[in-house]
Amino acid sequence: MMGGNMNKMMKQVQKMQQDMAKMQEELGNRTVETTAGGGVVKVVASGKQEIISITIKPEAVDPDDVEMLQDLLITAVNDALRQSQEMVAKEMGKLTGGLNIPGLF
Repeated sequence: MMGGNMNKMMKQVQKMQQDMAKMQEELGNRTVETTAGGGVVKVVASGKQEIISITIKPEAVDPDDVEMLQDLLITAVNDALRQSQEMVAKEMGKLTGGLNIPGLF
């Protein structure tokens, strides 16, 4: 009796691993976009928490105030990465039934 339950549980774990691998691949193809400074800086990140693109409008470039542009970039990048992490956590939560499995994502 114990062996049957163990086999069933192992099959469920294997299916969940396959589903997670598929989900991670799909999430890698999804993106989030964020802006800073009223849209003068735009950052796009993937579901793999990689920055895909950064767009800076010319009006954001002020040689006398480089620090402001740096701050806008930091804000936009951090926000894009946070949104990407939230997207991944939400989608993975659907697979794990809301279980928070450390190190999973």
